[in-house]
Amino acid sequence: MPLRKMKIPFLLLFFLWEAQSHTASRPNIILVMADDLGIGDPGCYGNKTLRTPNIDRLASGGVKLTQHLAASPLCTPSRAAFMTGRYPVRSGMASWSRTGVFLFTASSGGLPTNEITFAKLLKDQGYSTALIGKWHLGMSCHSKTDFCHHPLHHGFNYFYGISLTNLRDCKPGEGSVFTTGFKRLVFIPLQIIGVTLLTFAALNCLGLLRVPLGIFFSLLFLAALILTLFLGFLHYFRPLNCFMMRNYEIIQQPMSYDNLTQRLTVEAAQFIQRNTETPFLLVLSYLHVHTALFSSKDFAGKSKHGVYGDAVEEMDWSVGQILNLLDELRLANDTLIYFTSDQGAHVEEVSSKGEIHGGSNGIYKGGKANNWEGGIRVPGILRWPRVIQAGQKIDEPTSNMDIFPTVAKLAGAPLPEDRIIDGRDLMPLLEGKSQHSDHEFLFHYCNAYLNAVRWHPQNSTSIWKAFFFTPNFNPVGSNGCFATHVCFCFGSYVTHHDPPLLFDISKDPRERNPLTPATEPRFYEILKVIQEAADRHTQTLPEVPNQFSWDNFLWKPWLQLCCPSSGLSCQCDREKQDKRLSH
Repeated sequence: MPLRKMKIPFLLLFFLWEAQSHTASRPNIILVMADDLGIGDPGCYGNKTLRTPNIDRLASGGVKLTQHLAASPLCTPSRAAFMTGRYPVRSGMASWSRTGVFLFTASSGGLPTNEITFAKLLKDQGYSTALIGKWHLGMSCHSKTDFCHHPLHHGFNYFYGISLTNLRDCKPGEGSVFTTGFKRLVFIPLQIIGVTLLTFAALNCLGLLRVPLGIFFSLLFLAALILTLFLGFLHYFRPLNCFMMRNYEIIQQPMSYDNLTQRLTVEAAQFIQRNTETPFLLVLSYLHVHTALFSSKDFAGKSKHGVYGDAVEEMDWSVGQILNLLDELRLANDTLIYFTSDQGAHVEEVSSKGEIHGGSNGIYKGGKANNWEGGIRVPGILRWPRVIQAGQKIDEPTSNMDIFPTVAKLAGAPLPEDRIIDGRDLMPLLEGKSQHSDHEFLFHYCNAYLNAVRWHPQNSTSIWKAFFFTPNFNPVGSNGCFATHVCFCFGSYVTHHDPPLLFDISKDPRERNPLTPATEPRFYEILKVIQEAADRHTQTLPEVPNQFSWDNFLWKPWLQLCCPSSGLSCQCDREKQDKRLSH
């Protein structure tokens, strides 16, 4: 009997120790995502003139991935893949048309409600979760208050930021992303109407043709209607689509760029400070360095790369603030930090004044919106001092989809069994337990079109990449699609290759020398393996609702959010009001 009584306290101690060790093994997680940052921009990836000491500090204290790949070269599908660990085509978050991202807050498309994000998994495991910054994965489905695509419906406890994206149209004087649309839908029709009116008037005066007065009035009415709609669009687009939210509430409409990065940083810091005693997940999704470019007065004009460099250096400062706070709170050793970009730099971003507003993709070809290495090879840095050895460099192919299974396992969350998860747990690579990526094949999509396949055979250093089609750069010989501002994925905008264009990325990372049967004896054998892998992959893709159908993509007035009590103006600034009250 005494022996049994002695066993009970020991068992209790054992279970308490098990519970404490489980809690201790679960790190805080901070996932930092830049927007349109090129792999050639940070100093730790070779840039000698942009100052990024804090991103470099993160890399020197952890692991730098040199072949880290975005699952898509565009914002919305890349972020959908990042959040779910799945190719965006599986969730309908990849477009079959030219436009591959959401451009209106009142669209009904977005990350489907049945998709599972890593935020949902971690929230179920007791993590406090927050998204600070850019979302760009939709808002509402049927009414403006259902918020079916909102971050708070996808596992986040707290949201502060923008539901759409940063656009030139959001900042007065920075131009528009709709320039081509304006030309086709406004300027050309007005010119046609004007020429028609003048021709009819001349024929009338010469007595060659009698044109009824009603036709003149009809054409004038049509011109007035087009002009009115155009001016209305110019006036209302900014307040209707460029606003800041806190959870479900609009707090600034239109958003102000004044100290915007500082405000995001303060919100991120306050969230960390509120959760020092509980495990937390923070997704810090910067608006930098997507156009329109901006920076505060402390950074404006200070870099060697104009307004783009100023924005990069301000973002780096913000990263430093978060690192310093973790040190102050003694949380650094127990926090996994990940830094990346949603895709490569936008090389076609040139302002109306001829200023380069896009970043550097280093030695790599192409950029945002295409699957040359410059469009998908992005910074990938992970630091967790207690677990990951500092100063490592890993050259194996990895994906931003890998974050999903990695953080799920660290949090103790089982992966969903009712769907395919395309990401792979990174920890064996990061801890040195494995020297080879778990990705034998990676599939590169241009919107919803399978564009290329990467094959890294087991027990081989070769990394084969086969293109089924490539974008037609314009002007010819340039490094992008400057005539259309981004590259498109079908029709006359691409060149199809039969046989596919084949590269060995391990020897030719610049993708300058496509292989042939004469230069690679196993040419057809390699392509056969890649084609079989592509066929197996496409067979796993069920038919899902297209979130970019015209019905889902176009603006719906009944889904439009406005500040309460702002009337038709849709303008308010609770940020400024709250600041006044706090003083």
